[in-house]
Amino acid sequence: MNWLRRLAAWHSRAPADDARWVVLDVEASGLDAAHDRLLAIAALGVHIDVGRARIALADSFEVVLRQPHDLHEPDKANILLHGIGVGVQRGGVEPAMALQAFARFVARSPLIAFHAAFDRTLIERGFVALGLPRPDNPWLDLAPLAAVLHLDVRAHALDDWLAHFGIRCVQRHQAAADTLATAELLLQLWPRLARQLREPGIQAARRLAAQRRWLVR
Repeated sequence: MNWLRRLAAWHSRAPADDARWVVLDVEASGLDAAHDRLLAIAALGVHIDVGRARIALADSFEVVLRQPHDLHEPDKANILLHGIGVGVQRGGVEPAMALQAFARFVARSPLIAFHAAFDRTLIERGFVALGLPRPDNPWLDLAPLAAVLHLDVRAHALDDWLAHFGIRCVQRHQAAADTLATAELLLQLWPRLARQLREPGIQAARRLAAQRRWLVR
């Protein structure tokens, strides 16, 4: 009967919530999204009203996932990068509880990230590994969207875009700080996005970002 419940849930899915977009960032045990472990997730709501977007600091989420005690020797260079030490990792939230809490937080909101494939792969792998249904929220990658909206800017990495707009990140490679900086980047992109789209909903924004593949490099 499990497949029947999943089929019923698929048919009853609500549309994406275009009044609240969720910007997120993850930290991982390495740079290989297909094999490394998800360590932490931070997320922040961007509320949209009458075509205007604002960051809602009170609408935020952050969790460190508990890591197994029988791990091999931790990667010290990786820990220095994100600052999540062995003690914090082993004292984190039980993974199933953490991911279920994340799913409740995002609800039906679109998920926004810079180079979103990395974040998406790690999050979806985490849900699948625990036998939890993967969130089916639409994703938007800010990297191609920024490139389409600002053809004159020669930027590739998140740091390039932050520098271009004068956005200060308190601590790079710390999930909550990176999430806030990415949300501020979304707000910088919003005026041009709103001008190009009759209604700046997530599906229209995704179609615009997809045009990046056709641009001459």
